[in-house]
Amino acid sequence: MDDFIRLFLNIDVMMRTWPLLMSGLWMTLRLCAVVLGLGLVGGLFLALAAMSPRAWLRWPAFAVIDLLRAMPPLVLLIFIYSGLPFAGLDITPFAAVAVAFFLNNSAYYAEIYRAGIRSVPAGQAEAARASGLGAAQTMAHVVLPQAVRNVLPDLLSNAVEVVKLTSLASVVSLGELLYSANMARSLTYNSSPLVLAALIYLAFLWPMVRLVSRYQRKLAV
Repeated sequence: MDDFIRLFLNIDVMMRTWPLLMSGLWMTLRLCAVVLGLGLVGGLFLALAAMSPRAWLRWPAFAVIDLLRAMPPLVLLIFIYSGLPFAGLDITPFAAVAVAFFLNNSAYYAEIYRAGIRSVPAGQAEAARASGLGAAQTMAHVVLPQAVRNVLPDLLSNAVEVVKLTSLASVVSLGELLYSANMARSLTYNSSPLVLAALIYLAFLWPMVRLVSRYQRKLAV
């Protein structure tokens, strides 16, 4: 038992590596903010394109969504980080991770938005158009607010997945939380920093999980 505590729950090691893990957490939060912000916007544009009456816009959007959803995010990340330099485009680890996860999450957000838009009764849009609103105004002021409210638990749930997805950034040596914890483990020859990183993830994600569950129960009622 003493050996287990010394190797996995060593408070002294955790305290000494705490600044390094906080630096990794800050990088994780920055990455999440960029990926979530871009993903929400990109997903909305993809969803609107996929629901367009114009076939030349609709079918390419469907193809992009299916391709990005089918491709593993780790494969996409390695392709962008390691493949683009061969085309003469150097890219930083942060930019590579942000682009890869933005593309991946845009596809999932697009499907969530589409489900939300379809959940709004057609009569809502027809009434808005009859009152004199244009198509864009109807979508922005009538349909989208209701659609987002209907799929808010799914949007929040995907945000949780984005936070967990950032741990893959350690593959390209981006100094996020997991990478920092692994570096601390290598420096101290002790696994306690990894346990501390797991606790930080838990403390960060648990409130989000509970919030998703709360909204799901609220919508069910």
